[in-house]
Parts: sequence; C-alpha cells; structure tokens
Amino acid sequence: MPNPTAAMLVIGDEILSGRTRDANMHHLAGELTRIGVDLREVRIVGDEAEDIIAAVRALSERYQTVFTSGGIGPTHDDITADCIAAAFHQSIDVRDDARSILAEHYVKAGTVLNEARLRMARIPAGATLIENPVSAAPGFTIGNVHVMAGVPSVFQAMVATVLPTLVGGAPLISRTVTVHRGEGDIAGPFGELAAQYPGLSMGSYPFQRDGKYGANLVVRGQDEALLDEAVAKLVAAFE
Repeated sequence: MPNPTAAMLVIGDEILSGRTRDANMHHLAGELTRIGVDLREVRIVGDEAEDIIAAVRALSERYQTVFTSGGIGPTHDDITADCIAAAFHQSIDVRDDARSILAEHYVKAGTVLNEARLRMARIPAGATLIENPVSAAPGFTIGNVHVMAGVPSVFQAMVATVLPTLVGGAPLISRTVTVHRGEGDIAGPFGELAAQYPGLSMGSYPFQRDGKYGANLVVRGQDEALLDEAVAKLVAAFE
C-alpha cells in the first residue's frame, strides 16, 4: 500500500525576495520521511491573498495532508489565517480559547495583549488549535491543512504536536554510495541497475572537489533487504 502523501505551502514575500532562507521545508521533509509520509510537493507563494487561497485549495484537493508555514503573526501582512478561512468558506474571528492562551502568556510576560497581538487569536470557524509551547500563539488545523508559524523554532514545535495525529506508512530508508567519477561514466551502469529495481528510487547528485568530479549515488526504498542487495551491486559496479 502506498504511503500517505503530503504537501507544504511556504508563505511570505521574504522567502521569495531572498531576505530569509527557509529552513522549515528541510525539517518537515525529514520528519515526514521518518514516519512514512511522502512529501510530494512544496510551493512558495508571496503575501497575496488570491495566490494563497488558490494554492491551499489545489494542494488540499491533491494531497492527504498539507502543512503551511508563515503569515500568522500580528502584523498587517500576516494574512494566512484569513486566506485559509476563505479557502474553506469559513468565517474567522477572535476565538475565546485562543484569546485565553494569549492572555495568560502575556500576563506572565508582563506584556499587554494589544490589538495587534490579538490578531493571532483570529481562528477560522471549525478549526482546532495547534499548541505552541515556544511563544504561545497557536496554529490551527482545518480540514486536512495544518497552519503553522514561519519562525523555525515555533514551526518545529508545532510539527511535533501534529505528527502523532497522522497515520504514517513504511519509513523510507536511504543509502548513499560515493563514486569518484564523472556522471558521464556513471550514467550507463547506474541506469541499468535502476531498471533492475523499479521498486527503488535511485538518484545521482554530482559534486566537484579539489578539481575532481564525483557523485553521491542515493538509493531509497522501504524494503531494507532489497535496498542492501541493490547497494551491494552498485558498490561492485564501481569498485
């Protein structure tokens, strides 16, 4: 049986402008691989409502689970929550449970829960909250979409909250063989081996070190015995 599928939507002009390097995709991909959920697609969109709504709807329809990161903070350009509500045809307003979480947090911090911070308590109708043990402001889940903060430490904490609720499959096992030859020399034998093992995924990732060419040949699959067999043949082919 195929593993469950997932997609990620990264939201923010700062990602597309190059001002911020996204670390959340790397973290999510590793965590989903570990529990046997296949991350099939990642999209990046700016802070444009129509683009966010269209992307959420498309990914939600195509994949079993969708994760978003970014755009749920207190500033005017944090529009993700409104866009998610629109994508699911739901109303959105300050929720008492989210307000309570923020109020308790800011009392402890000696900070005022002002109008800007209260924006983070605006949750679409029908959504359930995702705990944020780092900075309190919750994410939320609606339908098959998990809406999370873009700050990496908060995103990672929210992922840890959501993962136990997902049904995973067989974890993907990976093996790497490093070959110090150019891809032109590797391609033929490597392609022949890949054809012998259609149930495995094989990819070549070239590099250049000290003026010499090489490649990391990566073999992935769910059957460890089959994986070991293919890797042994791969090593023998390039000895």
